[in-house]
Amino acid sequence: MDRFFGLDRAALEGSELRLLATLYDDILVEMYEALLKEEGIPFLRKDRSGGTAMRILMGNNLQGTDLYVPAERFEQAQALFTYVNEEAAEDAEDQTP
Repeated sequence: MDRFFGLDRAALEGSELRLLATLYDDILVEMYEALLKEEGIPFLRKDRSGGTAMRILMGNNLQGTDLYVPAERFEQAQALFTYVNEEAAEDAEDQTP
């Protein structure tokens, strides 16, 4: 409900934002958002170009989605993403015959 009324953006006001990632897969966007929420890191999700309209019409944003975090939490968020990506790569290697 907070996203609907914009109340989740209050934590980001007045802070400098840094681009954490540009993602082209909606599932990855949702996964990374869940990780950030779990760690208590505020974020801003912004579709590139006409991505919001494209998402409504086609169900996906082919132009990418940017995730921004406050500058003071950037290193923590980046370390979290690095850890998750390394774990996923290790799991993929373990499953290779």
